[in-house]
Amino acid sequence: MLAGLLAGSASAQEFVRGDCLNVVQPTRGLRFEDETHARWYKRFWTGNCQDLNLCFPGSPNWNDIVSKLLVKGGPAEKPALLPKACRLGQLIGMEWARDRRIKRISTQDLKRFSNILDDAGDPLKGVEAVEVKARALLAKPQG
Repeated sequence: MLAGLLAGSASAQEFVRGDCLNVVQPTRGLRFEDETHARWYKRFWTGNCQDLNLCFPGSPNWNDIVSKLLVKGGPAEKPALLPKACRLGQLIGMEWARDRRIKRISTQDLKRFSNILDDAGDPLKGVEAVEVKARALLAKPQG
């Protein structure tokens, strides 16, 4: 059933940045609770609010955040930073995109994560710090 939801939705087309596709599961292979979950996941990565209520389009979105992290880290950090940032995006995005009544990562959490990434002198350490916080939130009971 969910595969059918994805096949007919805007989520069926890949929107995760191309250089992340080697390290994250393709969108078509993810299990979404419903089409709204899939649409919010797309919003998380792209900033696109198509068919979403109470959505603010644009930045921040994870594709842009990864770009900024890579610029900040420079070519020397890219081999370590890119896969961690991409996997972190999938981890956070799948949870944040869930129904607000059950998700364990909120928009407020995203703002905190963004501040951690902005304030980190070393983007790799920033990504690692955000991952620790995100995993702690995911360890909490749902709802």
